[in-house]
Amino acid sequence: MTHYEVVNVRGYEDFCQAVSERKGKDIFAYFSGNKDAQGNSWCPDCVKAEPIVKKQLSHLPEGSVFIYCQVGERAYWKDSSNDFKKTLKLSGVPTLLRYGTPQKLVEEECFKSELVRMMFTED
Repeated sequence: MTHYEVVNVRGYEDFCQAVSERKGKDIFAYFSGNKDAQGNSWCPDCVKAEPIVKKQLSHLPEGSVFIYCQVGERAYWKDSSNDFKKTLKLSGVPTLLRYGTPQKLVEEECFKSELVRMMFTED
């Protein structure tokens, strides 16, 4: 049994809902481009980062929440007025962040397993 919860969501509204249902918990969120029916994202960096990030999940703090969020299709993501960019201030995908803190890893930083592990293990 895992000591953390994994939540898969699609889109900004679902993300906000998942966060509000888990108030007070330590929330880590990973943002990726949408996947097609074959499970492939349109974002090549997301494809590369995902196994690296998933391998480090065992380091998540006890009782924490890992939200895997698909941000939408490429056209939506490219629109600078989308909610992820406007409200969450995301600049790229993949992004891994500790919700409610300034801690985040963006794009190539998500390829570095030691950075991912540090984010999961540091208070």
